[in-house]
Amino acid sequence: MKTLQTALFLFVFVPLVNSAPPLQQESLQFYEYDTDVTMGSLVQQDYEMQSKDIRKDGTNVSLDTSLRLQGDDGERNVPPTKDTNLPTCLLCVCLSGSVYCEEIDIEAVPPLPKETAYLYARFNKIKRIAVSDFADITTLRRIDFSGNRIEEIEDGAFSKLLLLEELSLAENRLIKLPVLPPKLTTFNANQNRIKSRGIKANAFKKLTNLAYLYLGHNALESVPLNLPESLRILHLQYNNITTITDDTFCKSNNTRYIRTSMDEIRMEGNPILLAKHVNAFNCLRTLPVGTYY
Repeated sequence: MKTLQTALFLFVFVPLVNSAPPLQQESLQFYEYDTDVTMGSLVQQDYEMQSKDIRKDGTNVSLDTSLRLQGDDGERNVPPTKDTNLPTCLLCVCLSGSVYCEEIDIEAVPPLPKETAYLYARFNKIKRIAVSDFADITTLRRIDFSGNRIEEIEDGAFSKLLLLEELSLAENRLIKLPVLPPKLTTFNANQNRIKSRGIKANAFKKLTNLAYLYLGHNALESVPLNLPESLRILHLQYNNITTITDDTFCKSNNTRYIRTSMDEIRMEGNPILLAKHVNAFNCLRTLPVGTYY
């Protein structure tokens, strides 16, 4: 009798266990269908619609970029660049008054949005800077053209940039300096081909805010004249400077004169023995870096 009861128990219990629905598996399938698959199709449809809209003007860009442009109507109206059919703020990155056009192989300065304050156009193929490049952009405070192929800068190219404080023309092919805007605090022309005759006698005289002047790795035969009193750092290393005078940094007719702002002068790598010109450093608080013996 006990054996028969056990058999009946197994007969009833086992089928009940095997027929229980796999709730976890079904819930997982429902989640996948309701979210991943459905939302995926919606995203795909939205992407295709955006792609069609973008291709209307013959330009193929990413969805993220198109959405960013749609959010700023002012940037979409920027005229095309000189080198491509893309607007400047699609070719470059425009963000809060800054324009980043770095390493995109442009050969000319692109048209800039109004009220641009900072332009970074490093490591491109720009060969020339024209007056028209900045004629209507008077809000610029910083320009960086490092690592281009600039050989020519038209007279007056920077004349209207009355707010410009920092200008870098490093690593280019310049043989002379342009007229510089009056409020510059930093000017970098390292690694060019500039000779002394390419710098006018009064090129720096009126730059009363200039604190950092970098002219290293050029072909200068002498130290530029009429350096402003505001100058703190002067880099002239690895040029062809062979001589300096008592008036280069100091005033020969005023033995009490001290250059209080000058912190550093670098002249190493020039064919000059600085020990032969000790009177030229009487007004300095520290001696220039260079060869003395």
